Amino acid sequence: MTKSQTSSPTPHKYLQEDDVSEDCKKLLSTLPKERGWVGSYVYNYQGFWALPRLIQGVIACQRQYQAQDNDIILVTAPKSGTTWLKALLFSLVNRKKYPVFEKNHPLLVKNPHDLVPLLEQDLYVDGQVPDFSLFTSPTLIATHVPFASLPKSVQNSRTKLVYLCRNPRDTFISMWQFTNNLRLDSHRDTNSIEEMFDHFCKGVGLYGPFWDHVLGYWKESIENSDKVLFLMYEEIKKQPKIQLKRLAEFLDCPFSIEEEDCRVVDEILRMCSFGNLRNLEVNVNGNMSAGMANKNFFRRGEVGDWKNYFTVEMNDRLNHIIEQKFHGSGLKFVYI
Repeated sequence: MTKSQTSSPTPHKYLQEDDVSEDCKKLLSTLPKERGWVGSYVYNYQGFWALPRLIQGVIACQRQYQAQDNDIILVTAPKSGTTWLKALLFSLVNRKKYPVFEKNHPLLVKNPHDLVPLLEQDLYVDGQVPDFSLFTSPTLIATHVPFASLPKSVQNSRTKLVYLCRNPRDTFISMWQFTNNLRLDSHRDTNSIEEMFDHFCKGVGLYGPFWDHVLGYWKESIENSDKVLFLMYEEIKKQPKIQLKRLAEFLDCPFSIEEEDCRVVDEILRMCSFGNLRNLEVNVNGNMSAGMANKNFFRRGEVGDWKNYFTVEMNDRLNHIIEQKFHGSGLKFVYI
């Protein structure tokens, strides 16, 4: 059998665009759409752009998810350091159940995305009803959904939200590289940096516009600091111990003097470091249930990688947009 006669590979769940309900298909037919980062199209639902299956998941969790006061939800725009913060959060809140010095720690044998599932992608996307009684308390989950589109139970409860923001230049480059890798894995043509940068600048990013996503949580963190903690990726890279302690204080599980003396903080940071996670067997050769290789979630994890890709014109265009969108917000980005 020739190569052209072989069957095409099974696409990632991200790319299974027809695998949605009839009601969702009817809804999609009414929504604005643009060329997709991963699949053929992204659709605009409630002011943000997403893939068909994820819109179905968002609708399901909006209708069904009942947040509890002790739930913890990690929120990011895609490719903002989600994998890293999932690891940090899991090890932090579960450090009594899973001591970080033990050799059988879950993070050593499972990818962080398997330990901290995404609400709209892993828990509700295919019509299943998750059993949260099986989750370790406090329930630790994640989402990419903008604040205004969170389930009302999240907004109306004392559920704590931890938001991680990364500078838009590195976020864009990471998103472009990641989505192209998914396309390559499914034997699809990649998207050019020029076309996707134009999309990003127009606000057509995954769960974007990026600035709307960030500002929604930034403003909420100022108005309701007991509920929303706003973290910067670059600040965690620069001052990891300070930021991890800040996170622990926010989640009402501060480190004791004994833990600090025993270097628990340092061990969490070491175990969850990009280099350590990337080189674990599960992340070198393992796969997620959605069909994605775990190694796709560990590219470089650096600050300033955008400089290897941006032209002067790209930089100037995004500078203008950032100045306009974030004017008066008090939010400043670090680029290095």
